[in-house]
Amino acid sequence: MKPTCRLLSVNRVSLMGTALDVVTPALVMDFIAGTRGRQTVIANHNLHSVYLFHKHAEMRRFYAQADLIEIDSVPLIMWGKLMGHEMTRANRCTYLDFRDEFWERAAAEGWRVFHIGGAPEHNELSKQEILRRHPGVNLEVRSGYFNVKGADNEILLADIAAHDPDILLVGMGMPRQELWILNNMDRLPGCAILPVGAAFDYEAGVMYAPPRWAGQFGIEWLVRFLHEPRRLFSRYFIEPWSLIPCALDDIRGRRRLPVNQYESRPRHNP
Repeated sequence: MKPTCRLLSVNRVSLMGTALDVVTPALVMDFIAGTRGRQTVIANHNLHSVYLFHKHAEMRRFYAQADLIEIDSVPLIMWGKLMGHEMTRANRCTYLDFRDEFWERAAAEGWRVFHIGGAPEHNELSKQEILRRHPGVNLEVRSGYFNVKGADNEILLADIAAHDPDILLVGMGMPRQELWILNNMDRLPGCAILPVGAAFDYEAGVMYAPPRWAGQFGIEWLVRFLHEPRRLFSRYFIEPWSLIPCALDDIRGRRRLPVNQYESRPRHNP
């Protein structure tokens, strides 16, 4: 028998043509704890993912499978407030902001965590940094550099099944990580699955982590751009223009979806 998922009162809103859940990091941790042993997908949206959502049908399929969709974007929150939604910066859910809360909870509650992502030479660095701060964590790490359609993927899926994690963190960059989750969902165990981007590259110290105050003031994107202008120019200065029609739809009156007593939809778990 599947464990019963704890009901959460979640304010789900429609913004930029997508669905978003107005939650806090603490609520996400409670959601993970309440769905332990059950396969759930906890996705996130920022402006880049909204762009990909409208551009690629597979990304729309991925978000349709998500049980919870965090807001990982202060600009999205600011836009939501302008559109009349009740949300604040406290509703921003991003790994760098909640990582210590997550690992403290993982250690205290005995969560088995499995991370896929990063280069092989960086995996041990990221793991040791996390264990230095939270020595009680049960953590396995694997590289994100593999052929997602070949024998490597079969080996990885068998490895994940053998470890039977409570939490699967997939950090292979957007949209690769989302599409990998989507394409392998039927073969993943009953656990919480979170795409986390470059989370462990930050832990390993091989990628610049903007100061937390930059996120609070809504300029983290600018700090990131100043450090990686070539890689991020299109994301921050070209892609947003394609979202103007979505913003106009919001302005024309597309407002809040009903507040639900929200529960993970039942799905078959291996």
